[in-house]
Amino acid sequence: MWKRYGRARVTRWRNLTSPAWGRRTIVGLGGLYVALASGWAIQHLALGRPVSNVLLVSLFIGLPGLGLVYGGYRLPRTDIDPTFYPTVAGWCLAGTGLMYVSLVVYQFEPGESISEPIRGLLVLTAFGSVAGYGVGVYDALARTRAVDLERRNRELERTEAELQKTVGRLERANERFEESNERLEQFAYAASHDLREPLRMITNYLTLVEQRYGDSLDEDGREFIGFAVDGADRMRAMIDGLLAYSRVGTQGEPLTPIELDEVLADVRKDLEVRITESGATVESEALPRVQGDRNQLRQLLQNLLSNAIEYSGDGSPRVRISADRTGATWTVSVRDEGIGIDPADTDRIFEIFQRLHTQEEHAGTGIGLALCKRIVERHGGTIRVDSDPSEGTTFSFTLQAAGDRPT
Repeated sequence: MWKRYGRARVTRWRNLTSPAWGRRTIVGLGGLYVALASGWAIQHLALGRPVSNVLLVSLFIGLPGLGLVYGGYRLPRTDIDPTFYPTVAGWCLAGTGLMYVSLVVYQFEPGESISEPIRGLLVLTAFGSVAGYGVGVYDALARTRAVDLERRNRELERTEAELQKTVGRLERANERFEESNERLEQFAYAASHDLREPLRMITNYLTLVEQRYGDSLDEDGREFIGFAVDGADRMRAMIDGLLAYSRVGTQGEPLTPIELDEVLADVRKDLEVRITESGATVESEALPRVQGDRNQLRQLLQNLLSNAIEYSGDGSPRVRISADRTGATWTVSVRDEGIGIDPADTDRIFEIFQRLHTQEEHAGTGIGLALCKRIVERHGGTIRVDSDPSEGTTFSFTLQAAGDRPT
């Protein structure tokens, strides 16, 4: 029984502090004063009181009531949190009660009285309720802003905690990545060091066999020796490429302002013989100044230009290099008119040791484009390929701008 009684009290208290109760109280109080104003007018007009006097008093009572009705109706359209509607209602009742108590005290003061206490009670409490409504709205807005600020602070604290966790995870991931690079470089160095000598010995001994016993070998034997020497040379090239790939992140130079035009000029010199022999035409717009590692960007452009010449098809290679800027990022594109790439293969060509052609068709180690991707990512950029087997290939990579050239 006592539990039911306690639950009933809690339920009534919740009802009295609900947003709906707050609005109903304000609207009900306003409606009460409108009704009292109407009643006052009817009663005193029936008693023969002057119309102007009755109308004035009725307006003093009814207009505050209409203001409360309208204010209660408009509450949901304000910035006040609905949980504070009872606060506004409480202030309305407090204003009414304060005026009522003041009139009672004034009425009982010796020598002081109001000629028509009912009229004074209605008019003053009506205005008191409206004044209470104004104070209540101000109080409720202040409380709403305080609650909103507290909520935002909690959200900021949660966001900060999540950011700290994310930063911690990134730091740990970064540490594991540095470690991974170091292990990769150690492996690649060990592999290159341990395998180069056996490969050199294989090549030397095969050469000796050919020199000493070449006259005793038939055409197939000499061809087999050639295949073995070629395989050893390709293995050495793959080892060198793997070592270069592993050292991109650990052996690179700090990123500094670099003139890509100068880097391209060096690449042209490196590939001068190949460009001349292939009859290639290499056109270039004015290239930008970017943040980069000069040696790695040289390797990047050399690999892409070599690929453009290698996969040019039957005609003379034509290559165009251009650059476009978006905000603080430059997109450099190397476009050829060669044999193109099947769109289904555009993702895997950047994976290490992935080749789309046999050695007989096109020589290579399968590391060049993987190395390009690693270099671009080390510079904080991305690389992609757009190609059509009938229209050639465009490799595009992004680099950070390094500001205007010095004058």
